[in-house]
Amino acid sequence: MTSRFGRSFQIATFGESHGGGVGVVIDGCPPRLALDEATIQRDLDRRRPGQSRFTTPRQEADRVEILSGVFEGLTLGTPIALLVRNQDARPSAYEHMKDVYRPSHADYTTEAKYGVRNWQGGGRASARETIGRVAAGAIARRLLEELGGVEVLAWVSRVHDVEAKVDAATVTLDAVEASPLRCPDPAAAAEMAAKIDAARERGDSLGGVVECVARNVPPGLGEPVFDKLEADLAHGLMSLPASKGFEIGSGFAGTFMTGIEHNDPFVPGADGRPRTAANRSGGVQGGISNGEDVVLRVAFKPTATISQAQQTVTRAGEATTLEAQGRHDPCVLPRAVPMVEAMVCLVLADHWLRQRSLDALPR
Repeated sequence: MTSRFGRSFQIATFGESHGGGVGVVIDGCPPRLALDEATIQRDLDRRRPGQSRFTTPRQEADRVEILSGVFEGLTLGTPIALLVRNQDARPSAYEHMKDVYRPSHADYTTEAKYGVRNWQGGGRASARETIGRVAAGAIARRLLEELGGVEVLAWVSRVHDVEAKVDAATVTLDAVEASPLRCPDPAAAAEMAAKIDAARERGDSLGGVVECVARNVPPGLGEPVFDKLEADLAHGLMSLPASKGFEIGSGFAGTFMTGIEHNDPFVPGADGRPRTAANRSGGVQGGISNGEDVVLRVAFKPTATISQAQQTVTRAGEATTLEAQGRHDPCVLPRAVPMVEAMVCLVLADHWLRQRSLDALPR
């Protein structure tokens, strides 16, 4: 079982949702990068539970500890180990479900693969595993800022059938964080909130879409065949819990266009580089970044744990009914925003470091 991601900027996450803690080891971060716990904590605070009525009431401060790889505020170039200790774990809350397969969870498939599973909150399949990703993503974000001022920003663009109207070119972090739903369209956010409240009241849940933009990405990141930039972005984002779909640029909407409608004419840029007129490619052409904003979207399913009665089977194969208990998000979208940003930062940092080896060669 592997829990590693990346090549040059590589991470390995560890821990279970109701164990002693969760964390990550980052290998490949360059030395002399200014880094402290507060830089990492900012992103973890946006991911943590208990932020609003739209998230799980589990109370975790998610305070990060830097165990290695940083000295006197600078990275050493050696592996960086980060740990977040679990404080509000309640494994006994899952006792009644230990011999029951929860619908749309990883219970059955994990047991089918390994012959054993941690039934306390889903173990490694829990969204709590993403703490390590978000912590590592904060370091990748810091690296991208230092290398070239890259900005990665995500927001909730849709909940169920409520669509926000947001301009990816101008949306700001302040606008995103102004709403507990992380939707920068106030009218849509209010409608989303009402939908989520209604779903929670009836013991149900909702899904939706997170959109993300990466600005100031230089041209040249990505490989032309198997490691295309959008392929690695899809790999990272589709590995997030509850993710069910990925698109970049025009995405599936592009299938309704003709070639002449979809193609992006090049125009002279103020900096002397070619620029595209409409960025329908979403900042990536031929698997390689073209210098435009990288714009992508990730679809998330409704939270699988709901309190309504559902049909399922036991480990012995007997039919039964499950009414799940516990503390769960009625909608994963608000907390998925920093997770999406983290995976985008990790992919971009990894490809940036890989590109440096080519840039060192004479042209």
